[in-house]
Amino acid sequence: MILKIISNIKKNAFHVMLISVFALPALGQNTSIQKDTLKAANIEAILYTGESKDQPLIVGLGGSEGGNAWERNRWKKTRDAFLEKGYAFLAIGYFGCEGTPKILNRIAIDDVYNAIAMAKKRKKINNKKIAVIGGSRGADLALLLGSYYKDIKCVVAMSSSHAVFPGHTMDFTTPCWTFEGKDLPFIPVNDEAVPFMMKRDLRKTFEVMLKDTIAEQKALIKVENTNGSILLMSATKDEMIPAVQMGEKMILRLSNSGFKHPYEHVILEGAHEEPTKHFDKIFSFLETNFKNKKKNNDFTNNYSNQTIIIHFNDNLSPFISSFWAK
Repeated sequence: MILKIISNIKKNAFHVMLISVFALPALGQNTSIQKDTLKAANIEAILYTGESKDQPLIVGLGGSEGGNAWERNRWKKTRDAFLEKGYAFLAIGYFGCEGTPKILNRIAIDDVYNAIAMAKKRKKINNKKIAVIGGSRGADLALLLGSYYKDIKCVVAMSSSHAVFPGHTMDFTTPCWTFEGKDLPFIPVNDEAVPFMMKRDLRKTFEVMLKDTIAEQKALIKVENTNGSILLMSATKDEMIPAVQMGEKMILRLSNSGFKHPYEHVILEGAHEEPTKHFDKIFSFLETNFKNKKKNNDFTNNYSNQTIIIHFNDNLSPFISSFWAK
């Protein structure tokens, strides 16, 4: 009887909270551009291009709000900013759109990549310059895409997890993601998390779930397999997930693996959506480590001494994040 009550609590409390955990916040508006809808299976894919040739492709992924977040007018200002800088932009909806899965559960990473592959065949696109950017659950997906597909040369992940978590079903017995028809290992909801779910304390809920270190190790996103630069952005007061700690774990994996591409963890003072307010840092990173990067080894690795250089808001007290030597 007790187990049944706990199960019902999981089905109701955690499911309701997850809907709002990984939503991508909105931004402003700007100019008109060429817009094409690609016919991709199980994915809504809308390609925005400028007039120039060989445009590097930015792929935008929304979070658990569903739909195609980056296609909406409220993100128009940011899309146009990318276009003004010479990028093409592919807005992808992977659930909650017409012709896509209804909920965030067992989303095929392959389907998302197939839409990217269609876009990179367009004449205006530089198919050797593909970057993926996402917020929250979309950041997790961006990191997963980078870990599986070698033609992705840059990943920008805002408020991301470092591992795979359950899909948004009523029983939480399946993962958010699949690859090549197989479920990815994920960190399950445990009984200890129930009281925190009842209090709607999402951050503590995820912290307690992470006590299952065996499941965590199996569910880790293999960021070290990425064939390009990585920018992580986290906030110190993230109310949803322990984003800074998750980001540090990924940086440690990159450092210990001898990762040969540029990588950086930007830590900001603020809440879960804080990274979306700092596109200046994203544009700067892309210009240096993606758009104008010609070879995999044409940079000086500032992280070879096992110390991560972190950027702060002006009102955030500096601290240094360092790691053990190999």
